[in-house]
Amino acid sequence: MSVPPAQASEFDLDTAWMLHPSVSVRPEPFGALLYHFGNRRLSFLKTRQLLDVLQGLAAAPDARTACLAAGVDPAQLPTLARALASLAAGETIIRRPVNSRTTAFVEEST
Repeated sequence: MSVPPAQASEFDLDTAWMLHPSVSVRPEPFGALLYHFGNRRLSFLKTRQLLDVLQGLAAAPDARTACLAAGVDPAQLPTLARALASLAAGETIIRRPVNSRTTAFVEEST
């Protein structure tokens, strides 16, 4: 079953999301590098907090919960929603299918 990517204007924080299985994450001091092996897209996360949000998506019931668990101030949720919408538009993150159990894989930087 395929779920279409979210458009930037319609990102839903109250939906379950996950890192696309073809995306590799490399934490960096500035945030992280993300590489999608399917579409060859390279993305940069500018903050460690956004990385924390991505790492929490697999276990959280929705993106809002992942954001709050990562310490995002509720007033900053619209800003994070725009960042997540951009990642969704590039298929870096995808809607998590109902009843799906996922495990996020994040490489440790050395």
